[in-house]
Amino acid sequence: MDDLPDTVDRHILDHRIVLALKAIMDASGRTLHEAIDVFSLRYEELRRDRPDDFQVGREDYGRNVYT
Repeated sequence: MDDLPDTVDRHILDHRIVLALKAIMDASGRTLHEAIDVFSLRYEELRRDRPDDFQVGREDYGRNVYT
């Protein structure tokens, strides 16, 4: 995974999807489409490695977020 700022993980874990995407784009210069791909990979890594740190379950994560 790219060297992402710690804030990206905190945003992902706290269900702040838009802020996580913005932090990824700001840190890496990626487009929104590319940031979504990075987000997806990091989300799955965090679900695997830190499942208890998430504020919402997998089934509710991303609800009402349309990209």
